[in-house]
Amino acid sequence: MLRDVQWGLTALIALICLLPFGALPFKIGFTPTFLDIALVAVYFVWLVRIATGKSSRFMGTALGLPILVFLLLACASFVAGLAHAYLDQYVLRHFVEILLSISIFFVVVNCVQTERQLRVLVTAVIVAGFGAALIGILLYFIPSAWSIQLLSALGRLGYPTGAGVLRYVEDNPDLAQRAISTSTDPNVLGGLLILITTLTTAQLFARKPLLPKYIIAGMVLVDGLCLYLTYSRGSAVGLAAGLGVLALVKYRRLVPIMIGAALLLLLLPQAQDYVQHFVEGLQFQDLATLMRLGEYKDALILISRHPWIGVGFVGTPESSLYIGVSNVYLLIAEEMGIIGLATFLIIIALFFREVWLAWPLVRKQAGLESILLGLAAAIAGILVGGLLDHYFFNLSFP
Repeated sequence: MLRDVQWGLTALIALICLLPFGALPFKIGFTPTFLDIALVAVYFVWLVRIATGKSSRFMGTALGLPILVFLLLACASFVAGLAHAYLDQYVLRHFVEILLSISIFFVVVNCVQTERQLRVLVTAVIVAGFGAALIGILLYFIPSAWSIQLLSALGRLGYPTGAGVLRYVEDNPDLAQRAISTSTDPNVLGGLLILITTLTTAQLFARKPLLPKYIIAGMVLVDGLCLYLTYSRGSAVGLAAGLGVLALVKYRRLVPIMIGAALLLLLLPQAQDYVQHFVEGLQFQDLATLMRLGEYKDALILISRHPWIGVGFVGTPESSLYIGVSNVYLLIAEEMGIIGLATFLIIIALFFREVWLAWPLVRKQAGLESILLGLAAAIAGILVGGLLDHYFFNLSFP
């Protein structure tokens, strides 16, 4: 990692997928996570390469300036929010992690500049994501006592321990268990699998796939099954959106596969609990959906009272209101105001514009088109999933 940014980025991908909340078993003033260490290593090597002249000129691309503006707005909202909230070490550390996570964009566009580098990192995403899905399935199907014991063993690395590590629908042990892998939360795992499953599915149709197609097909099945076992409705909708984009723009053969999967869900007796859980959400009948509606109402009240730069990331001026809503766009508006949300949406629009401009340039390059479309469709799926969840921009899930 200290010799090459590529190794640091690969380690970062592996940690995000397989051990996202792992931390050192001792303190150095605070307890750094393995992600913290990997991020610092990546930035250190990149900056050393710039200082020694081994790195080419700095590149920002069309997204660089808007992302810098977004980072500055986040800092401004954070500082302004301290006027009505107490700053502790936990919040400061996680806010810095959010800034570092967003800024990794600049490392990637400056250090991943060859087809080989791109293919290695995308393969790492696919393989590490598959590993997370496989672990999630194994922990789901083995006896609960074994799952608790295995997950509790991660307690020395900062993970939760005890019977509470297992998660259930509506947090009710009498209802269906939910897959969590090593992500501690089924919705976080589901959000990760939107990206992994969409990106891996695109490889099924690649003229030059990153891995043999029979291996890719097996990975797609495992990824999709694990996402199903999370019982995350937002993730299911996000995956459908991501795959729908793939089918719409290029891979029409995906349509019958999606129809077949939907029919299996509707007809298989084993899937009826899942279908009922989904229908209850659409009909606003279950507890989780009713809580979401309450969160949306409170979020809109908070945004209407602090519309421009939000209330920051720590707390709110009014004790009757709170930061937190299962919608990434409302959450950004709460914390950074309408200006911050508008900047975020501009970045997203510019991203898809760049994808549209790049697409004709890679159509004739075997392997690159499927990577471009897979990544873009995965982002589209995540954006849809963000309508129903908050973990993509949450201090607790950096």
